[in-house]
Amino acid sequence: RAEIKMQYKLCVWNLKLSDAGIYTCEYGPHKAHTSLHIFKLTISLDGNFLQNEVPELILMQNSSGPLPDLSITLFDSNNNRITPELQNKSRQKYIVNLKKLEVMDSGTWVCQVHSDSPLINQNISFAVKVLGFQNPDFERKYATVDSTVILSWHLNSQKIKWKEGFIGQLNWKQQESANAHELLNFNVTAQGQLYETKKSSNLLFEIPERKPESTIQVKLPKVHFNHSGQYQCQLEYQGRQAQSKIELVVMKVSANPVGPLSRGANMTLTCQVSGPLPPNAYLRWERVNGTKMDIKNSTQHEEKLEMNISAAGLWSCHLIEDGDRKISLLYHVEEAPVWINYVIIGASVGGSLLAFALACLCIISGIRWQRRRQRAKRMAQARQYLLENKTCQCQQ
Repeated sequence: RAEIKMQYKLCVWNLKLSDAGIYTCEYGPHKAHTSLHIFKLTISLDGNFLQNEVPELILMQNSSGPLPDLSITLFDSNNNRITPELQNKSRQKYIVNLKKLEVMDSGTWVCQVHSDSPLINQNISFAVKVLGFQNPDFERKYATVDSTVILSWHLNSQKIKWKEGFIGQLNWKQQESANAHELLNFNVTAQGQLYETKKSSNLLFEIPERKPESTIQVKLPKVHFNHSGQYQCQLEYQGRQAQSKIELVVMKVSANPVGPLSRGANMTLTCQVSGPLPPNAYLRWERVNGTKMDIKNSTQHEEKLEMNISAAGLWSCHLIEDGDRKISLLYHVEEAPVWINYVIIGASVGGSLLAFALACLCIISGIRWQRRRQRAKRMAQARQYLLENKTCQCQQ
C-alpha cells in the first residue's frame, strides 16, 4: 500500500488507524521524522437514510503520542452549523447523534475536528442521502362537496439519485380509530421507474395518467362528505418505513326547511365540516352584499354552524384559517313568489275562518244538545210524578 516516488515522497493508500505513528526518512547522515495522525469517520447505514431517522457518527483517532481532546462541529448540506449530541467520549472514540433528518438534508456534510494541542484543524466530508417525501409529514387539505380533489405525494428518489429499489402503499381511513383501507401500492425500481397497482376499495378514485415524475397521486372526481379522513402514503426500504399524511376535511351546506322562503318566515342554514378544525380556523356564514348583521362566526373547534335567517338571497359559508379563506360554499335562498304569499295568507285567513265556524257550530250544537237533555230530564220527572200520585192528565 506504499510507494516511494521522486523527491523522497512516500504515498500510502487506504490508510488504516494502525498506520498512525512516526515515519523516518534517512538520507545519508540526515534523518527527518514525520508524525502521522489518523482520523476515521464512519456513519451509520452507509449514509443512506429515510426521513426522520437519526444518523450516528463515530470518529476514531490514533497517533504515536498522547491522543488530544477533540472538539467536533458539524455542518449540514446547506452549510448550517449543527450541534451534535455526544453519546460517548473517549480520547480514542467519539460517538455522536445528529438531528432527525429531512429530505432537504441530502448532500455533502462536513465534520470539523479541532484540537489546540497539538494544533489540529481537519475537515472530513461525508455524504448523506435522505429518502422520503417532499411533502410535510402532515398537512391538512380542505374541499367542498361535489368538487374535484387531487392528492399528491412527491418522492425525492430521483432528485438524490437513489440507486436502490423500494416499495410503498397508500392507505385511507375515515377516522383515527377506524380500520385502514389500502387504495394502491407502488414499486420504484433501482432505475427510478415507478409502478402503481390500484387496489379494490369502496372509495371511488382515479390514478391520473399524466402527473409529475416520481409522484404518487390519486384523484377524487366528485368528493362526498364521507370521503374525508386521513390519507397516508408510506414507503418501505430494508424494513424501515417513512410516511407522509394528508387529512382531507370536507365541507357541506344545507337548509331547513328546503325551498323558497316566504315573507315573514324563517329558515335555518347549516354549514358543517367533516372533522375537527385547528385552533386557528373557524366557519363563517355571511350574506353576499349583506350587512354586518348578516354575519355569524363559529366558536373554536366547532364543526357545525347554524344560522337563522329571514331574508332571501345568496348566502356563503367560508372556512377561514389564519385569516385566509381556504374554501367557500354558496347557498341560494329563493324568495317565494307574491302569489304564493297571497295563497298562504288566504289559506291562513281561510283556515282561521273555518276554525271559527267550526267552533261556532260546536257551540250551537252543544247548546241544542244541552236543551234536549234538560227537556228529556223534565219529561222523565213528570212521568215519575204522575206514576207516584196515580193521577191522570185531563184534556183541556
